[in-house]
Amino acid sequence: MRKTKEEADITKQSILDAAVKLFSEHGVAKTSLEKIAKAAGVTRGAVYWHFSSKQDIFEALHDQLHSPFIQMITDGLEAVSPNAIEQLQEVCTELLIDLEQNKMKKKIATLFLLRCDYSDEFAQSKERYNEKKKQKNVTLSRYFDKAIKQGVLPENTDSMLLTIGISAYLRGIAVEYLEDPDAFSMQDNAAKLIGMYFGNLHTK
Repeated sequence: MRKTKEEADITKQSILDAAVKLFSEHGVAKTSLEKIAKAAGVTRGAVYWHFSSKQDIFEALHDQLHSPFIQMITDGLEAVSPNAIEQLQEVCTELLIDLEQNKMKKKIATLFLLRCDYSDEFAQSKERYNEKKKQKNVTLSRYFDKAIKQGVLPENTDSMLLTIGISAYLRGIAVEYLEDPDAFSMQDNAAKLIGMYFGNLHTK
């Protein structure tokens, strides 16, 4: 009997759920497709129906983490606002809170930020990750460019340098949180943490 799209999507997600758990517990290299299939409660054939290889699963997890963020910052740019810096603050705050509230995203972020070294067969995935990172940074820099045009930031502001700074700051907060999620609450502190970065900008 042919599966419906909804059933196929559920199966695909169960495979990804199992993969991120096994990758985190045993490492990517030591996790086979057979183990993923068993943990997901599906056949190897079902795994191959959705993914051509373990690297394909690895990259699908990567997309689940980064694609929504890129979409979020892109959507924010399209919103009408007299202050692009305030817009970006809201986006960054929402991103950090979502990291705490979205359990799957939290697991995937833990895998990529704390337990993955992109070695051996996954070196190619690192190249793809770097391309995504460039795409993200170009989009982020447009907020600062927009703020300069609005007169919110001085004309001599280096938008790409600010982009590198906020990217590093966000990553640092995420790593600190994922290493010890009980240390602080994103819901309670994300806006304050983001405000500390943007509060140091020399706005007009």
